[in-house]
Amino acid sequence: MIRRLSSFFSRHLALSSNTETLQEIEPLQLATAALLLEVSRADFNMDDSERNFVVELLKNQFQLPVERLEELIAAAQQETEQAISLYPFTRLINDNYSPAQKSQLILHLWQVAFADGYLDKYEDHVIRRVADLIHVPHSEFIRTKLEAEVASHK
Repeated sequence: MIRRLSSFFSRHLALSSNTETLQEIEPLQLATAALLLEVSRADFNMDDSERNFVVELLKNQFQLPVERLEELIAAAQQETEQAISLYPFTRLINDNYSPAQKSQLILHLWQVAFADGYLDKYEDHVIRRVADLIHVPHSEFIRTKLEAEVASHK
């Protein structure tokens, strides 16, 4: 299993002509960015407010310079377009995030979903799947949803 995950990210890193920079992208950062982007495109309409929110979240969480941030987002977009499952991403989250970090990730996913002022059923579905795959309790899933929804109306 670990070999498959390693292969998954090695394959991505080998695809780029700019291998020096992309090899510096941490798989956990890539997995987090991919999940955020997956929610933003779940409703088949990734608008600027959602993309900008994803950029801000990643910038704040990983303290990356703008150039590296754009590389991370481009790599994550490529991975989400090629991925057939969320499992490789959620596996890395499970292996590396604490319960509090997982809850924070779910909150961020909700914030991305609410960024355009509308929660689509497909966004809800993706977040529910991610929460299940990273073993976030249902009560925490609901708490973070309500917190993001209230914050989106301010």
